[in-house]
Amino acid sequence: MLIRLRKNGPYVIESEDVRVVDWEGREYVADRRPVALCRCGASARKPFCDGTHGRIGFDGGEPSPGSGTPEPR
Repeated sequence: MLIRLRKNGPYVIESEDVRVVDWEGREYVADRRPVALCRCGASARKPFCDGTHGRIGFDGGEPSPGSGTPEPR
């Protein structure tokens, strides 16, 4: 499974075998692949991304230390 952080955008989970479950064990229906989870907090489809980050100018912050060169898979 691969999870990508889009610059100023969502967490994107690139796997066909993804389940999104809340704190009480209830499963959300993930109707799209890859699954994109909201990182800005403003999506109307939480926990999924609906593109609102682009309209509100979400700034995801600085990249993590050492993120300049991807590690080999």
